[in-house]
Amino acid sequence: MLDRLIVVDSVTRLGPEAQGRVIVGGSHGGIYAAYLSAKARVAGVLLNDAGLGLDRAGIAGLDHLDPLGIPAACCSHRSARIGDGFDLLGRGIVSHVNRAAAALGIEAGMWCREAARRLAAAPVPAMDAPDSVESRFPIDLPGLNRARACAMDSNSLMTPDDDGTVVVTGSHGGLLGGRPESAARAAVFAALYNDADGGIDGAGYTRLPALDARGIAAATYSAWTARIGDGRSAVATGIVSAVNRRAASLGLKPGGTVRDAVTLLAEAIEKDHRA
Repeated sequence: MLDRLIVVDSVTRLGPEAQGRVIVGGSHGGIYAAYLSAKARVAGVLLNDAGLGLDRAGIAGLDHLDPLGIPAACCSHRSARIGDGFDLLGRGIVSHVNRAAAALGIEAGMWCREAARRLAAAPVPAMDAPDSVESRFPIDLPGLNRARACAMDSNSLMTPDDDGTVVVTGSHGGLLGGRPESAARAAVFAALYNDADGGIDGAGYTRLPALDARGIAAATYSAWTARIGDGRSAVATGIVSAVNRRAASLGLKPGGTVRDAVTLLAEAIEKDHRA
């Protein structure tokens, strides 16, 4: 039955082939990841708990999937690297389950691979695809004329239109499968990510040096100060936890608010335009 299994580093990359299949994904287990899984009509899903964080957002997707009849579980961010599906399958340990998964005998402490085996034996749930959700929001920058900034629930929502702007994402700060090219999908001026509580191997911060290599200022904010998968939450309450060298050279430091970080970075864009 494991021929039903698909391993991905991010559920943002699910396509038609995911319908009726069991997904082992490196994504966080928040609402946005659950929405994408349900939209792809998966039969079951295993994700990373992202350290839970504010309002237990790292596992909030489990309850979101229960009414749809989709069994789902999260593995501890201290057992497998966030953003790495094969690492989750290889050494992930289940930390939280929804009711549908518990009915299949999946429980905390179980190896991810055993949970995947049990999910593969589950029937495909009958369900309607969920409604789309608003997932991008402009950030107001009073007094600044050229700089642009926005918040988005997922790094996957970046487009070439975001080139040269400041982007606050709800995504975790981990590279997908350790690949530097996955750090940002656009040539943004700066990007901020949820640190997913760091996790094993410091996975929640690995985008920062990768973006440094591209000359992009980058920072993470603490998972305990903003809900993962929620860009608006990051802007409202996020506190910066780490910065890369490029961001530090612009004056950004850990401990300040995400909102102030956006203003500082946007002002740097304005200075570049005036130079």
